[in-house]
Amino acid sequence: MTNSHRPPGPLPVRRLGGLQVSALGFGAMVLSPGVYGEVDDARAERALLAAVDAGATLIDSSDGYGADGHNERLIGRALRGRRDEVVIATKFGFRLPDGVEPHPFPVGYAFGELAVNADPKHVRGYAEASLRELGTDRIDLYYPHFPDPQVPLEDTVGAVALLIEAGLVRHLGLSNVTAGQLRAAHAVHPVSAVQTEWSMWRHADEELLAVARELGVGVVAWSPLGAGFLTGKVGTVGDGDFRQHMPRFDAANHRANNDRFAPVRGIAAELGISPAQLALAWLLDQDEHVVPIPGSRTPAHIEENLAAAHVRLTPDVRARLTAVLAGTEVAGGTLL
Repeated sequence: MTNSHRPPGPLPVRRLGGLQVSALGFGAMVLSPGVYGEVDDARAERALLAAVDAGATLIDSSDGYGADGHNERLIGRALRGRRDEVVIATKFGFRLPDGVEPHPFPVGYAFGELAVNADPKHVRGYAEASLRELGTDRIDLYYPHFPDPQVPLEDTVGAVALLIEAGLVRHLGLSNVTAGQLRAAHAVHPVSAVQTEWSMWRHADEELLAVARELGVGVVAWSPLGAGFLTGKVGTVGDGDFRQHMPRFDAANHRANNDRFAPVRGIAAELGISPAQLALAWLLDQDEHVVPIPGSRTPAHIEENLAAAHVRLTPDVRARLTAVLAGTEVAGGTLL
């Protein structure tokens, strides 16, 4: 495998419970302003279509990405006429309409907490709003974005099960949950996918992965490139970039992390692939049911990322990476 951007053939497929998707999906959060700085809709739409044209069939969004449903609306507009080519996944409970009480969810960002609400009485309204924004009649994979600390997750799952019965949603997903929460939710309704942060610099919870394997639940890895860090191309984080709130990207931690991950970049150079491709290939190699969802605004980078689905790690490379990562402590803590 050389450092060619364009994949040499169709992307391999993987299963998320009852869904079949490309081995690498596309995380659409980056397409909205306020994530990695400003971006105009024309550029964002070109990026999304580049991902679909290159074979990504899983498109991941949320009602909380961008202001007032921006991300879902952009996806719906860009994919008009191509809806049946993709699996649309979106999340709820993070965009709270007027009058919906915010429930604090603690996170490791500098601002400390997010406001969520996954009360069952609001779930159908969330779904109907997302369907309008996406311009579709069904959501393929629907997740509560975070488990609501004030609402039993089983109650939220029950509300999604009603949407599945009504034909508005096809499959249930969970996001940012524990192993115990996954098991409890699955007892209420089968879960197709669990979404968790997982990358070379944020290992997933082993108990969660074990329960997912036991139950036949696929794993969607968000931030598989460490919010861009693992590409080796992130310099100073500018205004309007959410990474300003991530301790791992403050100046001292960023320098330390660059030094600590230099051996990984060295291995990528030896293999003739990019650091991003190595990071994604490593993640795909961890579990046959994991589907990473890298995002980018640049078509060339999108093709480069997706080409990682064709990289195969030899036992020697796998062992070297295991040794390097086992001895690498990331500076800056975790987000969840």
